[in-house]
Amino acid sequence: MAKEYARTQRVADHLQRELAALIQHEVRDPRVGMISITGVDVSRDLGHAKVYYTAMGSDSGEDASESTEALNKAAGFLRSQLSRDSAMRSVPQLRFYFDSSVGRGRDLEELIQQAADADRELGLRDDDSEAES
Repeated sequence: MAKEYARTQRVADHLQRELAALIQHEVRDPRVGMISITGVDVSRDLGHAKVYYTAMGSDSGEDASESTEALNKAAGFLRSQLSRDSAMRSVPQLRFYFDSSVGRGRDLEELIQQAADADRELGLRDDDSEAES
């Protein structure tokens, strides 16, 4: 059982590296823009792969819908390039999904910063009132 996990993980890592390079160098669709492959989930039978990406300037799935559509249209081309360039016996069907976790992380970081700033401001006010007493 552990071996199967290791194999699917190795395939996912390989696909992530190869797809990042292929998209950067081979995909000419202007809707794709600057993207980064953040992860790949491969099914146990290695027949399907969910490819997660982020796009520069897009924080939500609605912002990146054109990129998602373009990548899913290019999936057949990318799959054929992967089969040509790699030693894999079969290349999984590719499906692209926008990864909104980076945008959520940025939002959470901003909220934490706001809370820390408010705490610092409150701490300064408390120190001022104690100094006046």
